[in-house]
Amino acid sequence: MFSRSTSRRCICTISLLLALTIVPLPIHALSVENVTFADNVSIGGTPVPLRNAALLRYLKFIKAYVAALYVPEGVKSEEILSGVPKRLEINYLVSIKGSDFGKGAEPTLQLNLTPAELAKLRSRIDRINAIYRDVKPGDRYALTYLPGRGTELALNGTPLVVIEGADFATAYFGIWLGRDSIDDKLKRDLLKGR
Repeated sequence: MFSRSTSRRCICTISLLLALTIVPLPIHALSVENVTFADNVSIGGTPVPLRNAALLRYLKFIKAYVAALYVPEGVKSEEILSGVPKRLEINYLVSIKGSDFGKGAEPTLQLNLTPAELAKLRSRIDRINAIYRDVKPGDRYALTYLPGRGTELALNGTPLVVIEGADFATAYFGIWLGRDSIDDKLKRDLLKGR
């Protein structure tokens, strides 16, 4: 014979178990290399979903960072560099000096832009390059484009600068997502969705 309190506990436990099996638990994150990215982020007050996350290997064997791409639902791969809101979050697995970010980006910018386009963007590229700080494993840069506002660079959630212009956003996001990206596999993985 069960006491009233034991019976109540059993009923509560069974009810909880039934509720857990009936109501599916939502997936709120994606992890790659033990780095977790939220299922969506807010850009200009609007939730924007995670398209995918992927690992970048430097020289094919050094795990350098994991990147995640956020774009609105229904945006096709060929539209990613257009004037749509977007965020690229990069979580570093290695240490990098702030001064090396510009050096690493320059060759890809030169491949994707004409000399005239590069000259037009030069002062804005120099401005973002001057803002980069040293990172260590676990640090995260976020590059967020909001039409009408510009491209914000944030480190570990702290905004550092906003660079104006849709042309700048197209060129700068093109480092990872452009015709001649910094890494073709990373680009393919980010664009394919999950």
